Amino acid sequence: MTLPTLAEDAKRLCQSLLRIDTTNPPGNERAAAELIAASLAEVGYRPELLEGEPNRTNLVVRHKGTGARPPLLVTAHLDVVEADPTKWRKPPFSGEEFEGCLWGRGAIDMKNMAAMCTAIMRRLAATNARLDRDVIFAAVADEEAGCDLGSRFLVEQHRSKVEAEYAIGESGGFSLHLGDTTFYPIQVAEKGFCWVRARITGEPGHGSMPRRDSVVTKLGEALAKLGSTPLPVHPTSYVADFLDVLRSRQPGVIQPLVKLLARPHLLARVARLVPGASIARSFSALLSNTAAATVVRAGAKTNVIPGLAEFEIDGRTLPGQTDDDLLRELRAVLGEGVELEIIKSAPPIVTEPVASPLFETIQRRIIEREPDAVVLPYLIPGFTDAKYFTQMGARWYGFSPVKIDKTSGIKFADMFHGHNERVPVAGLAWGVELLNDVVSDICGAQIATRSAQAARARNA
Repeated sequence: MTLPTLAEDAKRLCQSLLRIDTTNPPGNERAAAELIAASLAEVGYRPELLEGEPNRTNLVVRHKGTGARPPLLVTAHLDVVEADPTKWRKPPFSGEEFEGCLWGRGAIDMKNMAAMCTAIMRRLAATNARLDRDVIFAAVADEEAGCDLGSRFLVEQHRSKVEAEYAIGESGGFSLHLGDTTFYPIQVAEKGFCWVRARITGEPGHGSMPRRDSVVTKLGEALAKLGSTPLPVHPTSYVADFLDVLRSRQPGVIQPLVKLLARPHLLARVARLVPGASIARSFSALLSNTAAATVVRAGAKTNVIPGLAEFEIDGRTLPGQTDDDLLRELRAVLGEGVELEIIKSAPPIVTEPVASPLFETIQRRIIEREPDAVVLPYLIPGFTDAKYFTQMGARWYGFSPVKIDKTSGIKFADMFHGHNERVPVAGLAWGVELLNDVVSDICGAQIATRSAQAARARNA
């Protein structure tokens, strides 16, 4: 069958996916998975829909290669975080095209990648591409809530269906403009997460007789300490190398300021002087373990002083750091009166060594398009499905490419979980063409094509 261009196919698919509300919780990824399944079935695939719970749907499909080399996995999650429509310029589940962008929750995180992968798989089938590797596409559920019903479920319950040598997912391959240089960071490491419940207990009482030792007062004091006390710096090679390259590409007057990014206690003073204060804050999160209070609970009646107060902490750990390291640092900040309990955790992940045929292919293909750009490995402060797909031995590269023009006013980091999330249509087209070239190269499509042409010539 004749397909639209990759760019047209990716745009259509992305727009359709953005119109499906997969807010997690509850997720309900089935409708999105079925849309992708129908698009893949149209070109002859038989995708599998796999669920850990009803309507928490994962899709897995495989384009068979010769088996000369181990498989490649490309992956994207279908769930999204909540969106407050009153804060958006366009409805968050409209998929509307406006100002050269597709608007909607998931446009960057990461239904754009799901659309690109689907378009590429469709193209492989339609062209009957001969590859040295199988290409597996996994569209997964539940990443935004910790991956239990998505990548973790697939790895633990259906490992043979997703096992691969390399995995390509989020996050990386986006345009990062700093000074006069455009960088393309590729994720090769990510922080671990350690979600903690902090509990304060004390004597309850009547609201008419205030207590200085009220658990609510102690709760406020603990929250203030946590919010104002930086955790110790732990240098990593990933951040040091990134900052060295960043500093070398900045004007001389800015270079000393960029160096100060490695000193979190000075960030507040220099952030306004560094190109992109939000970027400075992002770097700060890569220099230490972090802990952010996110959920607070205390009391049930206005006239009762409670005997229990709790708050939850979103903790993140650097490579080389453990849950115990984070708990020790939290106790030093919060003191003895706060009990800490780990709710859920997963360790940091690192792709070692960084250099590989896949990384070199990504680098080469980007430089072909933008000769002055800088491609470099990067550590991200969040977590992705890499947490589980790497457990089966896959080497993970965060590469969901999108080109963002410097004059667009769009900052990639602000699109994640932010208001007015959107992806440039032209940037999506650039991304799907680039990703397709990388997949074709690493899977030997060009070699296979030349071999087929030679065989046809011999038989002529």
